[in-house]
Amino acid sequence: MADTAEALVYRDESLPIAQRVEDLLDRMTLEEKVGQLVGTWAGELDATKNLEDVQTEIVEHGIGAVASFGWAGALNTRLDNIVETVNQLQDVARSETRLGIPLLFNVDAVHGHAYVSEGTAFPNGLGMAATRNEQLAESTAAITATEVRATGAHQNYSPTCDVARDPRWGRTFETFGESPYLCGNLAAAKVRGYQGDAIDTSSVIATAKHFPAYSEPVRGEDASPTEVSEYALHNVFVPPFVEALRAGVGSVMPAYNATNGEPAHGSKSMLTEYLRGELGFDGTIVSDWNGVRMLHNDHRVTTDHRDSVHRTRAAGLDLASVDAVDHAEHCRSLVEAGELPETLVDESVRRILRLKFALGLFEDPFVDPQTATATVGTDEHRQQSLEAARQSMTLLSTDGRLPLDPDDDILVAGPNAADPINQLGGWSVPDSAGTDVITIRDAIESMSTGTVTYERGAKIAEREDIDAAAAAAEAADVAVVAVGENWYLHEFGPNEISGTDTHEFPNRTELTLPDAQRDLVDAIVQTGIPVIGILVTGRPLAVRWLADHTAGLLMAYYPGTMGGKAVAETLYGQNDPSGRLPISMPRSAGHLPTRFNYMPHPTPIGPDEHVDSYDPLFAYGHGQSYATFEYGEIELSETTIGPNESTRVTLPVSNTSERRGTAVVDLYVKPHVSSRVRPVRELRGFDRLSLAAGESGMFEINLSAASLGVATRDGSREVEPGTYTVEVAEQTATVKITHPDD
Repeated sequence: MADTAEALVYRDESLPIAQRVEDLLDRMTLEEKVGQLVGTWAGELDATKNLEDVQTEIVEHGIGAVASFGWAGALNTRLDNIVETVNQLQDVARSETRLGIPLLFNVDAVHGHAYVSEGTAFPNGLGMAATRNEQLAESTAAITATEVRATGAHQNYSPTCDVARDPRWGRTFETFGESPYLCGNLAAAKVRGYQGDAIDTSSVIATAKHFPAYSEPVRGEDASPTEVSEYALHNVFVPPFVEALRAGVGSVMPAYNATNGEPAHGSKSMLTEYLRGELGFDGTIVSDWNGVRMLHNDHRVTTDHRDSVHRTRAAGLDLASVDAVDHAEHCRSLVEAGELPETLVDESVRRILRLKFALGLFEDPFVDPQTATATVGTDEHRQQSLEAARQSMTLLSTDGRLPLDPDDDILVAGPNAADPINQLGGWSVPDSAGTDVITIRDAIESMSTGTVTYERGAKIAEREDIDAAAAAAEAADVAVVAVGENWYLHEFGPNEISGTDTHEFPNRTELTLPDAQRDLVDAIVQTGIPVIGILVTGRPLAVRWLADHTAGLLMAYYPGTMGGKAVAETLYGQNDPSGRLPISMPRSAGHLPTRFNYMPHPTPIGPDEHVDSYDPLFAYGHGQSYATFEYGEIELSETTIGPNESTRVTLPVSNTSERRGTAVVDLYVKPHVSSRVRPVRELRGFDRLSLAAGESGMFEINLSAASLGVATRDGSREVEPGTYTVEVAEQTATVKITHPDD
């Protein structure tokens, strides 16, 4: 047992962590070491494990990490049960194992502590990216970390660093969109929010995922292979990870899929030689859930589980998230057979123990139930959720009918108007009990001074009572119809939770709304009253008909706990819609790929004969405001800079309307001439400014010469001398980069 009269060096918190790690490592048997390298779960994954099962794994096999809450099949979702389980399991690890090494609990809190019923859910990734607000991303991540630690977890499998390249992909909603620059900046902001200045007793370990190139799978099919050039790998997919590494991220998770024929979980060249060697990462590498077993079950690059354990360990994996006892036993036997050096195991154990010491778990691994209750889902946290949702609201179109009059009689309809689970979206609890989500219907009913009637009319993919909705519209002044997608994760499932069949919408073959939703909107439109469409969705949908037939169209993404209130405030004009699309919205699935940063190319039969290379329904960066703005001319603090210098880009702006509004701008650059083919334009900055009626202000964006370069394998950028165009709000200027010797 852990309790002993002997003065143990590793128990002395006054000593340096490195000394404590080495003392503990010297005391550990091989079986205790390999136990620290694997995690297990409580709940239902590919098998069901109860609390007693997990306790047995801890006592008999020294399992070092547990996921008992914070994921879709978890044992616990309610706060009281979560805390009780964590304390019980930590007590077992502390008092019923020889060395008393505390457990590391991990969760998927990718948009707030949303797998805890009482937790605070923020907008999912695309919605947060629409805010163009790094400080907001950091502050919401800090709130998430506070709630995660209060419930007893220590590692968050976030941020998502994937760059969305194909909206057919079911995990698009987790990303920050299609710009590597925006993805990298917001991922770094989240790392800072989760971890603070350094990993300590109040931190949560951030986990950058999914390395190296998960998000452009063939067919748009989740976890299918990616086949990318070296240029795309280093300039599109890896840069967000580089930014996360620069922010000090403590952990990295490999992708499920294979990149250029090599599964990431079993790739020594990717994980050890590239991630650790060239990119300089020194934290832990943790598996995605069944990433180890997929090597033999799916990729077929290994013969069996033992062979997969060997390959992942040799590749550089530290912690197998839920591979449990079998993984530990295989790892032990590989070392005993001389097939795996124990020094490799020791290095991984050192990294994991270092984190456990830094987190303060050896001093106090337990959770205070009163602190948890007082911390999770507070009014202050919900207010920040509301602010994030407000800033994410993206007005795609309006014919002037918005904002609504509070006295309007309103019909509220659609599958997403009153469904709290669909509003939360994936990576959230699948049951609304205890969530206290404010839906669109709730918020409109509380804010309207007219008559509000609710008729759902249709489910996501199934007609319901469309005639009743149309009849109710006859007596209304305006209809608000919330359409879009349901709760899902990965490849649009699991069906039991999502409520739709595998071949029903949403899926990767259809980006248009299903007939049930289209018929509902059409029936209401036919009554002649104005229809305001609300898109509650995880990815850009092809909604050309909807845009053409509605009086207004608002992109709400998956807006989180307070999203319904943010939608209603925007509809009534209390919130100026300031979100800007972080991903292009295509006209149809046949228009894919649709990306603002596409590569220029020849037009062999002439430009007039080529369909436009970029012709979206709504472009990247699009979003309207209720206010109107006028922009002055761009000024650069320096028009000629060296390769290691920067210039300050400023742009004056005035609110020319009679109401407060928020102006948001993106800064794009492109070289006049380059030795490599470069995108037609690349995002290299953004800013937002709230202005009162008639007020003027100044956008200020720092632009470094280094940011204009082409990324190299080690994450640095090679900057070519020459002239570059800078564009902000359709205003342009040029900056010249000199040669290093000039």
